[in-house]
Amino acid sequence: MESVASAVQRLATLAESRHVSRLASAFADAGHELALVGGPVRDAFLGRPVNDLDFTTSATPDQTLEVLKPIAEAHWDIGRAFGTIGARVEGHQVEITTYRTDAYDGETRKPVVEFGDTLEGDLVRRDFTVNAMALRLPEQKLVDPSGGMEDLMAGRLMTPATPEVSFGDDPLRMMRAARFTSQLGFTVADPVRRAMTAMADRLSIVSVERISDELGKLLKTDAPRAGIELLVTTGLAAVVLPEIPALRLEIDEHHHHKDVYQHSLTVLDQAISLEKERHPGEAPDLILRLAALLHDIGKPATKRTEGLGVVTFHHHDVVGAKLASKRLRALRFDKETIASVSRLIELHLRFFGYTEGAWTDSAVRRYVRDAGNLADRLHILTRADVTTRNRRKADQLSFAYDDLEERIAKLAEEEGVAALRPDLDGEQIMRVLDLKPGREVGAAYRFLLELRLEEGPLGEEEATRRLLEWSAAR
Repeated sequence: MESVASAVQRLATLAESRHVSRLASAFADAGHELALVGGPVRDAFLGRPVNDLDFTTSATPDQTLEVLKPIAEAHWDIGRAFGTIGARVEGHQVEITTYRTDAYDGETRKPVVEFGDTLEGDLVRRDFTVNAMALRLPEQKLVDPSGGMEDLMAGRLMTPATPEVSFGDDPLRMMRAARFTSQLGFTVADPVRRAMTAMADRLSIVSVERISDELGKLLKTDAPRAGIELLVTTGLAAVVLPEIPALRLEIDEHHHHKDVYQHSLTVLDQAISLEKERHPGEAPDLILRLAALLHDIGKPATKRTEGLGVVTFHHHDVVGAKLASKRLRALRFDKETIASVSRLIELHLRFFGYTEGAWTDSAVRRYVRDAGNLADRLHILTRADVTTRNRRKADQLSFAYDDLEERIAKLAEEEGVAALRPDLDGEQIMRVLDLKPGREVGAAYRFLLELRLEEGPLGEEEATRRLLEWSAAR
């Protein structure tokens, strides 16, 4: 948290920057109010980077466009129905929204947009007090009608209106509370937590697309665990992602299996740490994070108690992959995300046989082949899945995976194992066997690929000889 004085100075510097001052002057000259609002104001006080700038204005969308046209290099009105006009001014992208007082009507899945006429009225309809502060321009006056500064200093999430009214206006705000818990490191005020718990089922009126988008934003924060735990304890996860609270399996007094829910959250933590270590500065990997969170969701359905009270979860990888695919389809994630997350879950146990005996080169090639373009994510997920407190066992698994990655790198250098293609391509196969495109070509390709996996590169001449032998035998 920055001091108030330094935060005010940051805001003043921002307000006096060329593109902001030009905007402020243009709106003032046209007789309209303009204010910097929401996230940028909050982040200035938190010492966080201030990137995208959001403004609010008394001008209607049509009036906003008229003000922008002479000063913007480009403008767009894709959000016009919601009162938002985008523009690029002096090389900076900005969004300007007309004062709003919209809310849900309690039945439809989208808010009814209504424009307001005062800045204070716009602010008090926002989600949380820390996002309901604005800096009037050009006079640089801070406007905080709901005590956002006090909550900011306390690291607390509270709503401008009562939580029941705020969440009734837009139930997605309950999920946003979880995201801000992780993103800002704040705690929710007791009245907010109680309202989230009592109103969790209201989330069902929100469109699936908005829910999945908010879930993705939560998972892409630096430390999503706190937000996920809030979703679970308030009952929101039971509506959005019921497979996660289902992981809270009963633990017997002899601890014949670990706490699957806490284990999954720890795997997520560790996967994010490894992701940052291996890919510093890159955007958060949503596919990896979803796979880490969901990798054990097949366990509740496969839990069995065997001799001496030992609990097993046979085939939970396969079952979990199917459950993840079904849930992500219901949340309308894109096909690539669904397929990749499902495949990672299906493969996440494959490595653990490596420590039981030395893999042949053929086994390593098959591991690479099965992982395909998910190999790096699978490496991270598999390492993150080690949460044992037994230091000796953890070190043994880590050393084993180091060895596996070294062997993969060596084979890639010696054989081009990363590509894993047969020595002859489809055109060559058709030419050698005098075939036209069809199922026989596919069968021949698979035969050569198996040879490649078992024996490594054969060379074109040997591959041709073996292919002819295979064809003759058929």
